[in-house]
Amino acid sequence: MLDQIVFYSLSVLVLLSALGVVLQRNAVHSSLFLGLSLAGVAGLFASLGADFLFGAQIMVYVSGIAVLVMFVVMLLGRASDLHLRQVNDRWMAALLVCAVASVGLLKIARLSSATVATVAARPGTHDIGRLFLGQWLVPFELISLVLLAALLGAVFFTRTENAS
Repeated sequence: MLDQIVFYSLSVLVLLSALGVVLQRNAVHSSLFLGLSLAGVAGLFASLGADFLFGAQIMVYVSGIAVLVMFVVMLLGRASDLHLRQVNDRWMAALLVCAVASVGLLKIARLSSATVATVAARPGTHDIGRLFLGQWLVPFELISLVLLAALLGAVFFTRTENAS
C-alpha cells in the first residue's frame, strides 16, 4: 500500500513539474522544474527497485540540469533575456497529438493492468557490474574509446588558431 502511495505521489510530482517546464516563461524557472521532474523520475526508479537507473538518473540528468541553469544564467546575463515565450501558434495541434497519445497509452495500460509482478524487486547494480567487467568488458571499453575520440574531435574542431 505504501509503495503505491509513493509511486502515485512521485508520478503526480513528475507530471506537475513537467507542466511547469512547459508553462514557465522564465528560462531559469523552467530548467529548475526540469530538474525537479527528472529527480521525480529518479525517485520512481528507486521506488521500483532499479537502483542503477536511479543512480544514473541523478548523476547524469539531474546534475546536468544544474549545469544547464548555471550556463543559462552565465550566458544570458540580463534578467530581461531570461523571459522567453514557451508557447507557439500551433498549441492546438500539439494538444490534439497529446490527446491521441494519451488515449493510446491508456488503452495499453488497460491491457497490461492485470499483470502482477511475481518476484519482489531487488537491486541489480552488482549484476550489472559483473556483466560490464565480465562478458561485456570489450564492448564497454570500445565505447569508452569512441567517446574519447569524439571528445578529442570536438576539442580539435572548436579550437581557434592564433594569428600571431
